[in-house]
Amino acid sequence: MSGEAAPGGGRAERLRAAGAEGDVLEELLRYDTPLLPADAVAAAAAADYPDEPFLAVWEEYARDAEERGAVAALAARLPQMRFPVRAGVSATEEYRAATRRGEPPPEGEGPAFANPKGVTLTLHPTLAGRLPVLVAGERADFETLVRIFSARSEPVPVPPSMGACLVKGFNNWDRVERFRRSWDEEHPGGDWAGEGFPALLAEKALYEDRFMILSAGPYSGVPARAAGFAPDEWVSLSVSIRRDHECTHYATLRAAGATRVNLLDEVVADYVGLVRTFGRLRGDLARLFLGLERFPAYREGARLENYRGTPPLSDGALSVLKTVCHDALLGLEAFDAALPEGARSERSLLRGTLVLAATPLSEMGGAGAAARLLSASAFVASGVS
Repeated sequence: MSGEAAPGGGRAERLRAAGAEGDVLEELLRYDTPLLPADAVAAAAAADYPDEPFLAVWEEYARDAEERGAVAALAARLPQMRFPVRAGVSATEEYRAATRRGEPPPEGEGPAFANPKGVTLTLHPTLAGRLPVLVAGERADFETLVRIFSARSEPVPVPPSMGACLVKGFNNWDRVERFRRSWDEEHPGGDWAGEGFPALLAEKALYEDRFMILSAGPYSGVPARAAGFAPDEWVSLSVSIRRDHECTHYATLRAAGATRVNLLDEVVADYVGLVRTFGRLRGDLARLFLGLERFPAYREGARLENYRGTPPLSDGALSVLKTVCHDALLGLEAFDAALPEGARSERSLLRGTLVLAATPLSEMGGAGAAARLLSASAFVASGVS
């Protein structure tokens, strides 16, 4: 599935055909790489992805959220939800004690929400286990949640283009306290500081959580009229597409062990978001989301240019990447249209997602691309029970 990395290889030839040469070709050869090696796809597709250990307490949080709302349910358990978003709050002794040592937070002012009832909590089935997902109906509340959980309640700027935040490595002091109670019961008179706490720290799965925060705004900043939907319908569809797009990053993180800022990863995640929302790939929307709806014209300011990588691609390389991406989306559309019945089931979709994640963008487009992807998917399927 993967192409040659050296000039003269298949990948280089496809990039040249898109207009890359000289330094631009070298840039794109470095950039246009798969998320995981082709020889790792079969094992990743065959692996089991049970819910991670933190899901047990989040099931309780979600049940409580149904009764009294997500904001109240989380504030009762997570100390970060008991402090206001305010400059300097993370440096206070009260905040440090609560979030670093698990001491009870003080009574008093918490974060301000424009519409707390509009914040929901669900456990969403991704392609690799369930994930807690917080959705904020108001943009201001999305920004508040991002600041609480990724900026230690500091009022940092949240870019308008940001519509999702995957919180990783979150230290859940509610889980720590539960573990301590259980440990104390099993070790009467034991030394928690000298034995129990070190045992906890040795196993991050006992206290580290992952969850998603989503905005309910229009997906990719595309207005309802441009997407061809009524405003209320587009809000609902945008949440669905964004949720499954972001949950694809979570799934590939579990399967491939990495995430990155790369257009390939975004194309694959858009693919899953659209397929799980509409039952098939909507190629017109996939192109619209990236500003390629009138290719070869490009809609300036569209989402595609957010993925220039590190170091960022030059303007010349980005220009060629637009062509590569457009061709890849056409190839992906042909691939999806040719899938047999049942090939979009959860397990099959995971398999196809991993095949795509192991395919450089330049190899998704052009003559025979759909056939190559179908062949790769069939090969991987033959090794998965």
